[in-house]
Amino acid sequence: MHRMSDAPTPAHLRATPAIDADHPDVQAFAREHAQGANERERAVALTHAVRDGFRYDPYRIDLSPTGMRASTVLANGYGWCVPKAALLAAAARAAGIPARLGFADVRNHLSTERMRQTMQTDLFIWHGYTDLWLGGRWVKATPAFNIELCERFGLLPLEFDGRTDSLYHPYDRAGQRHMEYVHQRGTFDDLPLDAMVQDFARVYGPGLSDSAALQGASFQDDVQQETGA
Repeated sequence: MHRMSDAPTPAHLRATPAIDADHPDVQAFAREHAQGANERERAVALTHAVRDGFRYDPYRIDLSPTGMRASTVLANGYGWCVPKAALLAAAARAAGIPARLGFADVRNHLSTERMRQTMQTDLFIWHGYTDLWLGGRWVKATPAFNIELCERFGLLPLEFDGRTDSLYHPYDRAGQRHMEYVHQRGTFDDLPLDAMVQDFARVYGPGLSDSAALQGASFQDDVQQETGA
């Protein structure tokens, strides 16, 4: 459910089918990584653990309820921006930190030529991030792109200090435009999967998850070939 209220509610600590904070693996992950002297430090540790512990892979988009679960990222060892944001939200809730999901449509999302040809656009809809309640306010964290991937693309890794919003630098290390937020979709207590599925079908046709061009291809190999890194 979309929320306009700023204060956290019990829903921001509750497990859902997608943000499955009650899953044993999610709880174990939270116990292992939510380390720190205070809630802010624990949130920072969780964010970096999700960002760098699971490789970003947009070639493996699975819009099924199972494919979008936070615990599925743990099982697979990889994920794209939305399920990685769900994992951070689930782990934060498991650690007692109120969390919700945020979404935006962006241009120049980190991509490859194969993916751009498949999408037929540089607009990536429903780009996901996580909203964490820290220090009496919501702070945005974006755990999508692991640090190794950022280095290959010549991007500055997106740091999170638990105090300021961490979205995306508009420019890369070379001063070229990287990502542009063109439409904020707002924040949600749970994953709005039905709306996402409908919008992906409308914007991308048969869908990224069914694309023959991505089946059997390796995002990591394509990145290495295009960047030479």
